[in-house]
Amino acid sequence: MRVRFTPQADRQYLAALTFVHSKSPAAAADIQRRAEAAVAQLREHPLSGHAIPEFPELPHREIPVQPYRLFHRVVDDTVWIVGVWHARQLPDQPQEPLRG
Repeated sequence: MRVRFTPQADRQYLAALTFVHSKSPAAAADIQRRAEAAVAQLREHPLSGHAIPEFPELPHREIPVQPYRLFHRVVDDTVWIVGVWHARQLPDQPQEPLRG
């Protein structure tokens, strides 16, 4: 299965890496490595993770990449990562993924 980031999730992920990199390049590299492992896991096991506690009624799931949470949803043959939030933030409701 393929994994894609929505534009919003891509911006959130890059902003997180940029922020962490400004404090600690090594920590940013570690987060990036663990995020890549999470994406690889989602390719093989698209329903990894668990329901988002703040939005249990939604079909989205989350997978932790400490200190971040990657929100995702399967649509057709694609796992869409729709949001990237710091674990201490209260997330907005995930947006619906794009088709394609």
